[in-house]
Amino acid sequence: MASSGLEITLLLLAAVVVGVVAFRLLQLPPLLAYLAVGIVIGPHALGLVPDLEDTRYLAEFGVVFLMFSIGLEFSLARLRTMRRLVLGLGGAQVTLTVVSTLAAGWLVGRYFGIGLAGAFALGGALAMSSTAIVMKMLAERGQVDTEHGKRIVGVLLFQDLAVVPLLVIIPALGSEASNLGWTLAVALAKAAALLTVLLVGGQRVMRWWFHTVAKRKSHELFTLNLLLVTLGLAWLTEVAGLSLALGAFVAGMLISETEFRHRVEEDIKPFRDVLLGLFFVTIGMLLNVRVVADNFGWVALALVGPVAFKFGLIVALARLFEATPGTAIKTGLALATAGEFGFVLLGQAGMHGLLSPLVLQVVLASMLLSMLSAPLL
Repeated sequence: MASSGLEITLLLLAAVVVGVVAFRLLQLPPLLAYLAVGIVIGPHALGLVPDLEDTRYLAEFGVVFLMFSIGLEFSLARLRTMRRLVLGLGGAQVTLTVVSTLAAGWLVGRYFGIGLAGAFALGGALAMSSTAIVMKMLAERGQVDTEHGKRIVGVLLFQDLAVVPLLVIIPALGSEASNLGWTLAVALAKAAALLTVLLVGGQRVMRWWFHTVAKRKSHELFTLNLLLVTLGLAWLTEVAGLSLALGAFVAGMLISETEFRHRVEEDIKPFRDVLLGLFFVTIGMLLNVRVVADNFGWVALALVGPVAFKFGLIVALARLFEATPGTAIKTGLALATAGEFGFVLLGQAGMHGLLSPLVLQVVLASMLLSMLSAPLL
């Protein structure tokens, strides 16, 4: 087992490089390589890398930069143009998935040790599809502007936006049942107040400040300032008792309406990709292969059930929103599998004790297998 920081770093780099090369040869997304590397070198398999708190905290910055990128791509004009698909189709898909999971939790959750708070977190995680995998496949095949492509993009956009309130609600659900309503109300009030303050006056200040920094004509200064703003707002929301990712999303939104948007997107990409890769490695490290093997029947059920449910739900909703049968089926197949934000929400649920270790292992394994099946579907 690697012990020093340098040994752990070298081992992670070597494993990730080999893993990504192997998965690229198989024409599978790098994201799946990161998860597979985490499983193999983690404490439950070869045990080459210890599950350290510092490593997990550093990996969280990958989520921070991912949320920043989503905020950067967020556009009210684009949302207005696609509002029927985003708010209608996407909103219905996420809402009905969460409500259905809550109903299942209420009916049979007590037999599996899943309370309503855990069922809500599961519903949020299962509602997500993989923006990274699906958008990449659509782009490679030139299908982004097709009828099914537009519907897929609309649903993915709503899912990405839905992560923001879910990252506020899920940690609040970890409080005692007697204080749950109050804790949830306080968390949402804090988020609303902070977002209002930042978005009302923040955009003007952000444009002025970035202009001031850009006039110095120093690429290093611009990049340092970008990291300061992103991590600074992430820290501010964490201090307010909310998630790091919420602050990063707001930072991206504030910059998205300025003329520096495309430059910022290029500068942030290396940090986002490397740290996000580390995040998915740490998610893979959570998986205990022995527990999964002992409960493979439940894993298979947790894989087939949600994928079949999401496929049927999305096909029905797409038909309701006037899609042809072929377009509806293509939309359903693309969005039926799990997504990267599902792991983020599942990690939050595990961290706050909303799900038992066994349930966490079963769901984590089924989501990994689900994402592996995405390119095949």
